[in-house]
Amino acid sequence: MALSLRSRCLVLLCLTAVHCGHAALQLGSRPVAFYQQSCMDKHQVVGVLRQMEKFLKGQEIRFTEGLRIMKSKLASLQNSVSKLPQADQSAAPTTCPSLDAPAHGTKFGSKHFVGHEVHFVCTQGYQLVGSSTRVCRENGTWSGVSAVCKDISECASNPCQNGGTCVEGVNQYKCTCPQNWSGSHCQHQTQTAPPEWSVMNDPAFSRRPRCAQVNQAQHCSCDAGFHMSGTSDNSICQDVNECEVYRLDQGGKLCVHECVNVPGSYHCSCPRGYKLLPDGRSCEDVDECLSQKHNCSRGTSCINTGGGFRCVNPECPRSHGNISYVKTSPFQCERNPCPMDSRSCHLAPKTVSFHYLSLPSTLQTPATLFRMATAAAPGRPGPESLRFGIAGGNSRGTFVMQRSDRQTGELILVQQLRGLQEVSVDVEMSEYADRSFQAKHVARVHVLVSPYSF
Repeated sequence: MALSLRSRCLVLLCLTAVHCGHAALQLGSRPVAFYQQSCMDKHQVVGVLRQMEKFLKGQEIRFTEGLRIMKSKLASLQNSVSKLPQADQSAAPTTCPSLDAPAHGTKFGSKHFVGHEVHFVCTQGYQLVGSSTRVCRENGTWSGVSAVCKDISECASNPCQNGGTCVEGVNQYKCTCPQNWSGSHCQHQTQTAPPEWSVMNDPAFSRRPRCAQVNQAQHCSCDAGFHMSGTSDNSICQDVNECEVYRLDQGGKLCVHECVNVPGSYHCSCPRGYKLLPDGRSCEDVDECLSQKHNCSRGTSCINTGGGFRCVNPECPRSHGNISYVKTSPFQCERNPCPMDSRSCHLAPKTVSFHYLSLPSTLQTPATLFRMATAAAPGRPGPESLRFGIAGGNSRGTFVMQRSDRQTGELILVQQLRGLQEVSVDVEMSEYADRSFQAKHVARVHVLVSPYSF
């Protein structure tokens, strides 16, 4: 028979009381409460104690069983965690070791994950030997071979003539000429060569000197822009070629484009399509599109270039299958809605834009030419992630595409463009949400290179 909590307490009071007949709770020497309760006999007390012993034994068994169940669950959890793929030490690596930029060069790309690329270019005066582009492979190694930048020797072409010695400099050279030879390439004999800055073989560049008798002596002089040549008895004024004087003295370019020597002076000229500025030495491109000096027909757009212009009318990609485009502006096409079941249509570019850039051939690299970004419609969230890359064109190795921030990619010119030419590159931007492909946009960039640097 189970006893109530009050009965158990009374049993304990009865066992501890000095007198079984009553019990008192005292504070100091004064009783604060008094009650009387009849104590149970010995057999009842023994029965109660046995029931309490069974109760405690049951509690101990349940506690032990609870510990066993908890240990079993912890062992199962530890076993399942040890089987996760991340814990497999034999799994293939997902990154490649870091690559350093070569001496006298630059590295583009900071990602070392599988499929990512890094690019290398050398500074001016050095030539790249090895792989200019390396890709991180699935086995954790880089494709290609290490890139090294080697010095380009200015004296390799043997520019010094007549036994002259070539001395290397910083991006230049100097010829040390033997006796009786002079000139930048030791091309003139000292005893017979006229001054390099003098015009000697054209009568239009010669003048008679002005002479006067002073104190029974004849004194002759030349006009500004001429110098005295010949003997005192047979002197003549020869034109000073100012263009050549500036070149030989290394005082910089007298004219930005071309210096034209005239008798007693000089003037600067600009190439076709450029105009001379008020300073008399600098040139500026004539914007035929802005000044309406072009002959582009209706329906085409005028694009100004260095020294000229282009009439363009970019066409949308041709329709094929369920994929077709419509021109929404002179320089942009948009894809028509796709059928729900056409995967190829959804993977095709959603927009195709056209861009024309006019660059001088002396533009220093690396140079950022173009930025590509996405913009979400008001009230709609933008894509969670973007991927940028070069999809095509006729300029392999000339450009690289890299991310500048979370929502922007940059097209960077890494190889200098020389002379008059046109190169193109297709840049693509892919949008992802929850790691799922959403849409792709393509920008076709046409770079029109001018041979002039102004």
